[in-house]
Amino acid sequence: MIADRLKKLREKMQEKNIAIYVVPTSDYHGSEYVGEYFKARRFITGFTGSAGVAVITMDQAGLWTDGRYFVQAAKQLEGTTVDLFKMGEEGVPTVDEFVAQTLKEGETIGFDGRVVDSKWGHALEEIANKKNGKVCSDYDLIDMIWEDRPEMSKEKVWILDEKYSGESTQSKIARVRKVMEENGASVHLLTSLYDISWLLNVRGNDISFVPVVLSYLVLTKDKCIWFLQQEVLDDEVKEYLKSNNIETREYNDFYKYVEEINSKETVLLNRATVNYRTIALLDKNIKIVDKLEPTTLFKAAKNKTEVDNTRRAHVKDGVAMCKFMYWLKTNVGKIDMTEISASDHLAALRAQQEGFLDLSFGTICGYDVHGAIVHYAATPETDIPLEPRSLLLVDSGGHYLEGTTDITRTFALGPVTDEMKEDFTMICRSNMNLANMKFLYGCSGLNLDLAAREPLWERGLDFKHGTGHGVGYVLNVHEGPNGFRWRQVAERNDSGVLEEGMITTDEPGVYLEGKYGIRTENELVCRKGEKNEFGQFMYFENITYCPIDLDAINPDLMTSVEKNRLNNYHKKVYEVISPYLEGEELEFLKKYTRAI
Repeated sequence: MIADRLKKLREKMQEKNIAIYVVPTSDYHGSEYVGEYFKARRFITGFTGSAGVAVITMDQAGLWTDGRYFVQAAKQLEGTTVDLFKMGEEGVPTVDEFVAQTLKEGETIGFDGRVVDSKWGHALEEIANKKNGKVCSDYDLIDMIWEDRPEMSKEKVWILDEKYSGESTQSKIARVRKVMEENGASVHLLTSLYDISWLLNVRGNDISFVPVVLSYLVLTKDKCIWFLQQEVLDDEVKEYLKSNNIETREYNDFYKYVEEINSKETVLLNRATVNYRTIALLDKNIKIVDKLEPTTLFKAAKNKTEVDNTRRAHVKDGVAMCKFMYWLKTNVGKIDMTEISASDHLAALRAQQEGFLDLSFGTICGYDVHGAIVHYAATPETDIPLEPRSLLLVDSGGHYLEGTTDITRTFALGPVTDEMKEDFTMICRSNMNLANMKFLYGCSGLNLDLAAREPLWERGLDFKHGTGHGVGYVLNVHEGPNGFRWRQVAERNDSGVLEEGMITTDEPGVYLEGKYGIRTENELVCRKGEKNEFGQFMYFENITYCPIDLDAINPDLMTSVEKNRLNNYHKKVYEVISPYLEGEELEFLKKYTRAI
């Protein structure tokens, strides 16, 4: 099937005189996750992971993806004629390096200019120029061969009340206009769906697990124009927009507007987000101020209302997780359960919580050997029964009106080996090391990541993903510019200074292919500590409330400081969650939060 699609694509490439065609994982807005309509890379390669780039030439097809997906991609690409390129591995060229090496003199690189960001599109342009070639960004060749392509999503828009957002839309717009003024910009083009939803205090459902609205936004000194599919607005939202002086226009009219921007204007935009076609349509005399969207930092540093609400969301989430842990560990081996049925049971427990909206991403529920696949997604074909032995890794989260959660727990379903206990204890130590860091203001995750990796590195181990990412507020579960990572990865936008109110995950792991995987993840709020002659000190508040499975801990491998950290954490979990449990569930919680 994939081979047939590649054959049809190559016919279109030949027709348009395109030698290399690039298909990223993106929509027109640079989103991390995309709606069904935009899953072109999945269509042409068969790989279903959330991150990757396909590059097709006349005689080769390649898929580039990161360490989270190496195992999954290798399996899904079998028999497709698509080669796997493991990003970041020694000797593996980057997408751009491969394109530069493969492109012949005078040839053309093709891509849909709406799904490639301006920065990357310009880099591909430079590669083509060096070979006296060119880029062609006018055609969506995948659309030409995708016969049953899904429709573009048109889900209803809803308003996030100020009692949840903590700041009015007018106040947010005023803050952005202030930044525009400081940068001498008269027009701001905003195309990031997360930033638009945050700015307007609206949410939607146009991407699975990401409550955003497919749209573009233009802000000038006196106008705010929102380009979207008009049928998604009801009377209440229309009235709300009118009261905030927000004009609406049709989604696809955005490009016409861009083309007609006066050449004397100065436009503020982020080339790393705004797509290539948008920049190509701007008058060449327009001055561009290329910088991170002001909204990115504004929304990352949560206000008091958002932080208070997020704590409440985590209490609800913690109740669901603790009920799940009780159900799982007391019933495994007694009733039939599989990866999928366990995942469904957890989703049902979350749905029982007041204010629950949706899961914040597709649950990762990997038992035994499947736990070693970092972003494993169980399917009816791969689903396996859970037995009263080994480890189950569950990475999950929810959107509530009060905030977004992301938690990973690895559970011992019965007897576990000494090796498993050693690794589990190591990951617990890693998680607690980072959570208990005290640091001077000005640090980023690059400075702190070592605290989490040190227990692994001392044993010659590592994990091929960041130690943590920022979390949106009833938005995308992965949010910049904060994160924990030991090296800078430009496209991740997660090495920003840690500011008060930022919420970042703490999720070290260890993955032994063919054996098991272990990950422990909590969310941390960045807080201000003491200020003295040495500067402003910062610390983290742990806001995830669920036991770390003591059945897999070996206390002999922990220092007294590390044991105290775990005991203090478990004491907090019991204090927060116990009022919501009773009977056997309460006794279970008491047992699994006991001091060691």
